[in-house]
Amino acid sequence: MKNAFAIVTLSALMATHAMAQTPVAPADAAASPSASAPAAAQEEGAESKVDAKADAKADGLPKVELSSDLLYKLTRAEMEFKSGQWQGPYVTMMVAAQQTRDPRLARRASEMALAAKQGSEALAAIRLWRELAPDSDEATQFFLGFVVLTDKIEEAEPIFAERLANAPGGARGVALFQMQQILSRSNDKLYAYSMMTRLVQPYLDMFEAHLVLAQGALSLGERDRAIREANKALAIKPNSELAALTLAQVTGEPEAANKVLATFLQRNPDAVEVRGAYARLLVEQKQLEPAREQFLLLLKSQPDNVGALYALGIVALQLEDTKGAEQYFKRFLAVLEKNPGDTRDPFKALMILSQIAETRGDTAGAIAWLDKVDNSASAGYVEARLRRAQLIARGGNLDAARKALTEIETDDPVSQAQVLLVDAQFLRDAGYVQSAYTVMENALLRFPDNPELLYDYALLAERLDKFELMEASLRRVMALAPDNQHAYNALGYSLAERGLRLEEAHTLIEKALQMAPGDPFIMDSMGWVQFRMGNLAAAENALRRAYAVRSDPEIAVHLGEVLWQKGDKAEAQKLWREAQSKDPKNDALKSTLARLNVSL
Repeated sequence: MKNAFAIVTLSALMATHAMAQTPVAPADAAASPSASAPAAAQEEGAESKVDAKADAKADGLPKVELSSDLLYKLTRAEMEFKSGQWQGPYVTMMVAAQQTRDPRLARRASEMALAAKQGSEALAAIRLWRELAPDSDEATQFFLGFVVLTDKIEEAEPIFAERLANAPGGARGVALFQMQQILSRSNDKLYAYSMMTRLVQPYLDMFEAHLVLAQGALSLGERDRAIREANKALAIKPNSELAALTLAQVTGEPEAANKVLATFLQRNPDAVEVRGAYARLLVEQKQLEPAREQFLLLLKSQPDNVGALYALGIVALQLEDTKGAEQYFKRFLAVLEKNPGDTRDPFKALMILSQIAETRGDTAGAIAWLDKVDNSASAGYVEARLRRAQLIARGGNLDAARKALTEIETDDPVSQAQVLLVDAQFLRDAGYVQSAYTVMENALLRFPDNPELLYDYALLAERLDKFELMEASLRRVMALAPDNQHAYNALGYSLAERGLRLEEAHTLIEKALQMAPGDPFIMDSMGWVQFRMGNLAAAENALRRAYAVRSDPEIAVHLGEVLWQKGDKAEAQKLWREAQSKDPKNDALKSTLARLNVSL
């Protein structure tokens, strides 16, 4: 069970729930109040004592004298608990709760036991809490939740029965849903459903009763029964969106769910929740045009529906309607701006708008959208700031790009490491390999076990001919992240490129390929190591598969060399010309042509 309790300090406990009496002052102080104490303060203190008594009475709390002895025990218990002990403080709170009959102390004991992951002690405290506060819905909810998760689920049945019987007519449906939600957490699904079936018998004229039975049956895999119960709910209340959504859910088949929702909408065209669900279901089924029609109908009835606006933007992108997507995302942001209480994060919409601007060559516009992600609390703040710096770097202003990185505010070590990684990439791409290496070297002093930093550090070390350091760094990545296929591939390719330990290189690349069989660059490495081992047919096969997946210039260079060695010089030159047209400055192509004395 999730620990829904907040660990409350004694001072907070006292501030929130003042006990009935304040500590008793010494007799002489009570007889002779300080001459310096203003009369108003004395009167205020007297009024506070009366108010505390009145509050305690109103809350049904016992009138307890908070003696100096009790205060000492509670304070000491809190301090011991804070220091890592739980048993002594728990016992103190339980004894105090039993002596004072104050439910707040029993609740505090349950918090301590839950924090210490002591199930039986927590249950004992929750029992006492409920005994001392029998009218507390919170205590009952915790008790029910706890026994349902244990082997004492049968204790919940009479409580549920009483709660349902005593619930006012208008609130009984909510009580049924609460019961179903709690019972759904049980490990014994069959017993929980059997209990639920018994409990709802008096209320089978309510559509909510059949909905909870439908959900319970679905959790057991009894789809046919779930469908029957959902249909019964819809028959009782034909205009219930919740019943229609439940029936669509339990059908288990997209086409059947579509039919349920479409039929319901024909009879209830103003059903907002069902229309939204129907539209999302169509998106999942890649029926984008029908989905867009449904979202537009939803937007017609609710022009400021941010969910529909965002969804229309995504659908427009998938339909390659960039202009439409841009309009919907702008409207989405405008509606959010008009409703400052809305908690949705605009980050994704801003990133998409930035990408749209970048695609059409409007770098300034792309940066302007990213500048709107200015809240460091946003989940995407660091990503947006990094992207902003990358756009500046792409424009050729390396100094401004690096300065933008220094302005990123984050306390997260992972994000801090990412900033340093991007800084080194800027320097590397600008040709300052030694400076990039130094940045990474310093970064690893701060974050020595960061696999991403180690990987890029290894690649920079290789470019500076520090091969032993490169290999050590890549093997460290393998130790820290055994599923990092790039580390295996990089080391295998480096060995193959230098003609060293080719069997080991083949093994490393093969392992990388097992992790990511569709990666064209790992296929390229496999082709290259096969070439180095003299297996020209296997090399050609691997490189052709890689080039079919991605026509990258470097893969073309490798495949061309294999074909050149096989005597197919015309096709080799054709591939090299293709590579040259895509990347005229490609170093691998230049060195290969020079080594083979080939001019294109």
